[in-house]
Amino acid sequence: MTLADKMNNKARELRGRVKRNAGEVTGDRRLQAEGRAEERGGHLRQAGQKLKDAFLGSGPRRRPRY
Repeated sequence: MTLADKMNNKARELRGRVKRNAGEVTGDRRLQAEGRAEERGGHLRQAGQKLKDAFLGSGPRRRPRY
């Protein structure tokens, strides 16, 4: 997983958390749902990247095949 991927996934997760919290404060259920979905999307992308790294290996001897 590259640093750019990690940053994008974390940014998506934080953006979702902000939306979810804003929805809770304002009572907007739609905004809460959007935030939860975006937050989970960031989590899932991170998990997918970690899984891909585990199968491809991160050692210097193996080149990733995309």
